Amino acid sequence: MLRTQLYADPHGRFVHDLVLESCRRFPSKTAIVDTSCNRRFSYAEYGEMVEALARGFIAAGLKPGEVVAIFLCNCWEFCASYHAATLAGAIPTMLNPTYREREARYQLENSGAVFLISDGSSLNGVNLSGLPNLRRVYTTRQPAAGAEPFANLLRSSAASFPAPGQPSDHTLAALPYSSGTTGLPKGVMLSHHNLVANVFQFIAPNATDLCGNDVVLCFLPLFHIYGLNVIMNPALVLGATVVLVPRFHPQQLPGLLEQENITMIPAVPPALLAMCQAAEAGEFPKNHRVRWVKSGAAPLAPELARRFTSLTGILVCQGYGMTEASPVTHIGYLDPQLYRPESIGQPLAATECRVVDELGTELAAGQPGELVMRGPQFMLGYWKEPQATAAALRDGWFWSGDVVTRDTQDFFFVVDRRKEMIKYKGFPVAPAEVESVLLEHPGVRDCGVVGCPDAASGEIPVAFVVLRNGSVASEKMKEELCGFVADRLTHYKQPRAVRFVETIPKTASGKILRRELKQLL
Repeated sequence: MLRTQLYADPHGRFVHDLVLESCRRFPSKTAIVDTSCNRRFSYAEYGEMVEALARGFIAAGLKPGEVVAIFLCNCWEFCASYHAATLAGAIPTMLNPTYREREARYQLENSGAVFLISDGSSLNGVNLSGLPNLRRVYTTRQPAAGAEPFANLLRSSAASFPAPGQPSDHTLAALPYSSGTTGLPKGVMLSHHNLVANVFQFIAPNATDLCGNDVVLCFLPLFHIYGLNVIMNPALVLGATVVLVPRFHPQQLPGLLEQENITMIPAVPPALLAMCQAAEAGEFPKNHRVRWVKSGAAPLAPELARRFTSLTGILVCQGYGMTEASPVTHIGYLDPQLYRPESIGQPLAATECRVVDELGTELAAGQPGELVMRGPQFMLGYWKEPQATAAALRDGWFWSGDVVTRDTQDFFFVVDRRKEMIKYKGFPVAPAEVESVLLEHPGVRDCGVVGCPDAASGEIPVAFVVLRNGSVASEKMKEELCGFVADRLTHYKQPRAVRFVETIPKTASGKILRRELKQLL
């Protein structure tokens, strides 16, 4: 086993302290480049800003243990708000900036957020009234009715930082929301110990090639645990440079790679495909300095990795994880002797894995079974969801719901994902959430949503709909249903196709038989 030790001991360490240590160790190095506003921050400047913002939070009435919601695209204000919130003793919860009102209100209410950091563009059309805990709203660049300027929080304040009220393994450092496999998104309680341990696993010996000299391109969203704790936190802990991009644009990529001397790109398979197409069109720069690409969040086709490498000379390292694991549990190697892009790699240090059958009996190498894991990076549980926590965490082991195989050298291969989850460009879509919205439409009697394979997106959501008497199946009705969902859910959750059927196949207990729906595709 190559991975036996972490980068450092995570016990008693807090995320913001590690970042502020980097700010003192590398004061003149560039920490963050924000391409959305052409601003650059040295580590010294970033550290001063985080501390000033934390004092601003405390002066504005934020108490330890309260929740701060961050509803922003990738930008310097997101990074600073996140680290300042934990420094002030608060719990950051990150909202997808493309959320519609329904989704934003659900997370704000469920998390009990007291402060909201957002922007006028994100709050346009979002009604925040009636949220019982929300006390203050701040906007970063564009104003919004009822909101205060973010700049107010950066005014000079003499407030002192609170001492930790609990050890790092009991203090929440992030409350991301995950769709899981069913129902509405659940808050995932990640402690400082969880996040720090996973960072130290990720940058440990024989784990990844990320180093302090890297310039990391971050177009993956920071609200997602991948962006937060695979890109932002590890890079800033090491003293690397993070180049923030609000969203992925293939046309923008060549210029950025050369201008910023990018050395490492975290990606998802659809972005890798777009980069392949750019290279085939002669639009990928020849003089790049990119050493490697990390692919995650969705299964990677081995031929795509090999095609990208043959076109660009850049190796691709596939990884595996989940929000509940902070998120990384497995990652591959760049070493030619161990390079296997078809595999998710081997477990990180201190990550124990079992492959079991339905009865929990461990299976031999090569046999497919459910992946069950434990390690220091696994969540404390789901926010206000004790039953869901008990179902996922059993006797200290996390049951992933994913079917894998392992070979005799401890390399793992994903056979099947969580049975109901749809992955659209790496974003998880819970069919039940889309179905609950469709069922609100007056013309819908019943429905079922499944994923359909798609070359560009991985999978697209397809809705099977049973109409009520009086509603007519037509192209106009399809457009109406898609528009109905579009008004209520973010873009990647919207059905890309609607099919009208007489009945939705179900079990005797009423559970939708999604495999039968997929056969209709």
